[in-house]
Amino acid sequence: MSDPQHVLAARVQAALGAAFGEPDADPVIRPSQFADFQANVALPLAKKLGRKPRDIAAELVAHLDVSDVCAKVEISGPGFVNLTLSPEWIAGQAQAMHGDERLAVEKAEAPQTTVVEYSSPNIAKEMHVGHLRTTIVGDALARVLEFLGHHVIRDNHIGDWGTPYGMLIELLLDVGEGSAEAGLLETDPNAFYQMARQRFDSDEEFARRSRERVVKLQAHDPDTIRHWERLVELSKVYLHTVYGRLGVTLTDEDIRGESFYDDMLGVTADELRDKGLAEISEGALCVFPPGFTGREGDPLPMIIRKSDGGYNYSTSDLATVRYRVDKLDVDRMIYVVGAQQALHFQMVFAVARMAGWLPEKVSAEHAQIGNVLGPDGKIFRTRSGRSVKLTELLDEAVERAGAAFDEVPHEGDFDDQTRRRIVEAVGIGAVKYADLSVARGSEYIFDFDRMISFRGNTGPYLQYATARIRSIFRKGGLAPEEAAGPITLGHEAERALALHLLGFGTALRQTGEAAEPHRLCAYLFDLASAYTTFYENCHVLRAPDEPTKASRLALCALTLRTLSKGLELLGVATPERM
Repeated sequence: MSDPQHVLAARVQAALGAAFGEPDADPVIRPSQFADFQANVALPLAKKLGRKPRDIAAELVAHLDVSDVCAKVEISGPGFVNLTLSPEWIAGQAQAMHGDERLAVEKAEAPQTTVVEYSSPNIAKEMHVGHLRTTIVGDALARVLEFLGHHVIRDNHIGDWGTPYGMLIELLLDVGEGSAEAGLLETDPNAFYQMARQRFDSDEEFARRSRERVVKLQAHDPDTIRHWERLVELSKVYLHTVYGRLGVTLTDEDIRGESFYDDMLGVTADELRDKGLAEISEGALCVFPPGFTGREGDPLPMIIRKSDGGYNYSTSDLATVRYRVDKLDVDRMIYVVGAQQALHFQMVFAVARMAGWLPEKVSAEHAQIGNVLGPDGKIFRTRSGRSVKLTELLDEAVERAGAAFDEVPHEGDFDDQTRRRIVEAVGIGAVKYADLSVARGSEYIFDFDRMISFRGNTGPYLQYATARIRSIFRKGGLAPEEAAGPITLGHEAERALALHLLGFGTALRQTGEAAEPHRLCAYLFDLASAYTTFYENCHVLRAPDEPTKASRLALCALTLRTLSKGLELLGVATPERM
């Protein structure tokens, strides 16, 4: 294990057991400005044992065996234990990390079966900027958790059932499946939907047929289901185009739309009623979970079956919970959905636990996604007030990336095809990283100038950093995998870079545990910054001697692998040359 935080935690924990019989106490290991790390356990333990914190710290240090790890151990303040790692230990761990195909990131001791629900657009509607965050945040979480050894089930809970599909099917039948209008489902789904809506609002006969078609759809009429399936298939072509361009790992096998749970809705509602959890209120079947009240303090209902006998999102989401627990045997469910749905999911999880469908051992988490805002601080829209189409946004990002790319120094000239490939990776990567680097629950202002920049905490800056490292190896006439070391740390910048590299596993675990990709982004940006300092202070190809050159090349190779793997787990491509 090369992760210093974990190594120190284990050593301090052993000392706590030997000194105080408290092997389960949290060592509270944190990075420190006064040393590499600090153990802050003495303060909470002093309260528990009724002793002075500094006395606790002194006895802890007396039992602490870190002579092979630390160059210095000091007690400071009221009882903090400062831990400074030895350069030899850091170098040894960096060398081990360099030689490991997983970069010394250990797989989870107790892997979990985890459902990550993300993207979830509506069929026959074009994805807009609001779908961007749920799609790329969810995909990053799925990638990270999978790398950590968990069994990840990607779930694209698309909207593919209900009233709108009656009018869409009727329009598809009217225009013909091979018509130019039907082709809009693959290229401009919104246009097809708007055509159907306009017909529905202006043509009573069409509206009547649409309503009848909904009834047939819900009754699983074979002919209607066949047309519905065709509608879904046409829409999937559009989804494949968007997901492919974004580099998202969702496939058709990951789709479990609302239609998948249709047969489970009645059973779910009936069981809630039979368990005495649901009651009729104003003609609708409702559950009133404790602790949820309206503005006037009245109990807040979750409607399970509407007064007209129809079901809604609440019913579908409860059926989804049951399916995931009973059939998929999940340990954890992460719903990557907009923050505005917070109350809905709180109530769904509460009702599911009341009904016994969501046992305490299963974690259900709403990974809230904040809104994307325009420069005016309002929901990001076009000047005409409509939602920004995701494809249009990506096109503009790539166009702007091309202009920005032309302003930075390049390693040689590129032919048109190579330049287009690089610019596409930079533009898409810029949009994705800008989103992922912000705490997922926070709103952020969509700013092309900031996200396309090759300076600061941006995707292009990190992509450029990887390309710059590769260029060193090309100039040196060897491949990164040929840089074997051994690693030695003479300059402070070498030590700082190596130490930061050792934190990769911690960054990934924190990202997975909190379901927050911005933690990994912050780590990668700090790593790139540490590498820049190293590069500016430590000659690599013109190192003073061959052992130093070999060591620094190994550090470059390890940094390249770590940055590339981290960006890969975020879903951001890294061009070979820039």
